[in-house]
Amino acid sequence: MSTITLAPELQGESLGAAIKQQISTIVDDLIARLPNPKSLTSEQRCGIIARYTAVLEGNFIYWMTATYIAAKSDEVRPILAENLFEEVRDAHPVMLRKFAVAAHAFPTANDALSIDRELTKVRLFLAKLQGVQSVLTMAFFEGWIQRFMGFLADLAAEQGSSEREYTDVHGVCDITHTAELFRALTLEMAVNPISPDADLFEGVDLLRTLIVAIVQGPHSNAAA
Repeated sequence: MSTITLAPELQGESLGAAIKQQISTIVDDLIARLPNPKSLTSEQRCGIIARYTAVLEGNFIYWMTATYIAAKSDEVRPILAENLFEEVRDAHPVMLRKFAVAAHAFPTANDALSIDRELTKVRLFLAKLQGVQSVLTMAFFEGWIQRFMGFLADLAAEQGSSEREYTDVHGVCDITHTAELFRALTLEMAVNPISPDADLFEGVDLLRTLIVAIVQGPHSNAAA
């Protein structure tokens, strides 16, 4: 269960604002933990890029699609569909693959398997098709990605790469995506409230653990 709690009396816009602030705090903490790319070895830098690529290239569209299926609000689905439309139209997985290859950090089987346990837990969580929790999880992830792009670009630069399309695009577009997903969260909560005993932050906790594994290596306990 999550260690994150919110005041039970919060409702509506106040609840939405409190959730957004809590997510911002989590993202700030994750960004503050990032190491200096110059202090890492080439192998360590490659490992981070490779693990990130192994997670994002084949999973982000699936995650957002699962969230689209889970959403009950008719107003939320167009927001999620627009995100998916951009992801597919602009071939973001191709951008990411080019980025990883240019940094000589395309994931190996070992890279993919090293975060398989944490990734599987996120996949199984989204398979529950819980509208509010799924939207919140993706809002958190989009906010983290936007903040993570500068670090990812610096890792690649230290590897001698000048390929920036992926990091430049996501450093800008994910600002809007994050804002829209938090708007979607408020809309989804209004028509599809979760039960009082449900863990609102279940997916956020699982995804935070996966992020720590990407950055620090597999099976880290740093997010506990």
